[in-house]
Amino acid sequence: MQKSTENMHQHGSGGRGYETRDVNIPGAAIFGVTLFVVLLVVIFGMRGLFAHFENTQPLGPETTPFNATRELPPVPRLQVDPKQDLARTREEQRQVLESYGWADQGTGKVRIPIDRAMDLLLQRGLPVRAQEPVKSSAEAGMQK
Repeated sequence: MQKSTENMHQHGSGGRGYETRDVNIPGAAIFGVTLFVVLLVVIFGMRGLFAHFENTQPLGPETTPFNATRELPPVPRLQVDPKQDLARTREEQRQVLESYGWADQGTGKVRIPIDRAMDLLLQRGLPVRAQEPVKSSAEAGMQK
């Protein structure tokens, strides 16, 4: 027990177990008033800013509950059925990839099904550049 009371006296608490100083009332009052003023400035500043935006950037015609016409949004519109759109797009791509047709009729380029193109590639092989003889670094240095 003796050590704990000595420890309290060393730290300046006087052994009371609680703080003996009062709150700085003028400092707390200044803080409260400053906080209140800042909040008022922010609130009225935001009101002014919103009023400015309301006057300079109108949102369009007022909508009324009596307006029964439905205006479509500008293009591009949102998809109504994305799954069906994706299926349709995949089917169109599959048709292009699995059928014969013109890729560019003006230049005479055609498209063929992928399976047929792979078979032709296996039969003919990949195109290869003509091989030039490999020169050693010593020969290359002599030519310079």
